[in-house]
Amino acid sequence: MEPTEIPYPNPSVISQEIYTGEAVLVNLDTAASLALNPSGVIVWQLVDGQRSFEQIIEGVRDYFEDVPNSMEADVTTLLETLKEGGFIGFELKKT
Repeated sequence: MEPTEIPYPNPSVISQEIYTGEAVLVNLDTAASLALNPSGVIVWQLVDGQRSFEQIIEGVRDYFEDVPNSMEADVTTLLETLKEGGFIGFELKKT
């Protein structure tokens, strides 16, 4: 994943909070669903079609006090899972 790639949410995806801080995403195009833990919910909220991958990483760092070293890999994995499920798309930021 390129640092300048900008993930954007699929407008056919709905999000429903299931427990405090946790949510389920449902892709209405494919009926795929995905449960998100609190960290995943923060990433999902940062995917707005405006922030680059780098900015999402920084947003997660800003939100949580103690971020483990594996956080960037975890966010990358989640974004790839969201992409594979059709929950998000990517575009390259024009410089």
